[in-house]
Amino acid sequence: MTVYARVDGPLGSMLLVGEETADGAAALASLSLPEQKGAVTVRDGWRHAPEAFTHVTEQLADYFAGRVKVFDVPLASGEVGTPFQRKVWRALEEIPYGETASYGQIAARVGVSGAGVRAVGTAIGRNPLLVVRPCHRVIGADGSLRGYAAGPERKELLLGLEGALVR
Repeated sequence: MTVYARVDGPLGSMLLVGEETADGAAALASLSLPEQKGAVTVRDGWRHAPEAFTHVTEQLADYFAGRVKVFDVPLASGEVGTPFQRKVWRALEEIPYGETASYGQIAARVGVSGAGVRAVGTAIGRNPLLVVRPCHRVIGADGSLRGYAAGPERKELLLGLEGALVR
């Protein structure tokens, strides 16, 4: 069953969506932020179950307090995204806390060049796990804070939290 919860934090009210597991916890499928492009919305039939996300909400609180640098949360096993998008998303997970990578560097990691950089940017923009899968760590080659589905001010806040602002 699909379950959801809302969690307040410095980025606003985060919507957590997941698949309920046998132990009553949730395997995280999505983390959306207010006014995010392509954000998930609660659907009929989903059950409000904040208790299922206890592990996720604790890690998010610790991340925003600077105590967690790598998330260790169960993720939903369903195949979301295209094979290319999943390849790009795995590359995002390799960017260490407090560091950034350019769109071109991510493109090179997944084996594309030239116009492929635009496809990488599109795949990054469709990341369903904002914050947890650190797409906010991807910046322009010139150090600019290009693109972020939840807005540049949130990207700046996350990079500032991690000490990775390149200004």
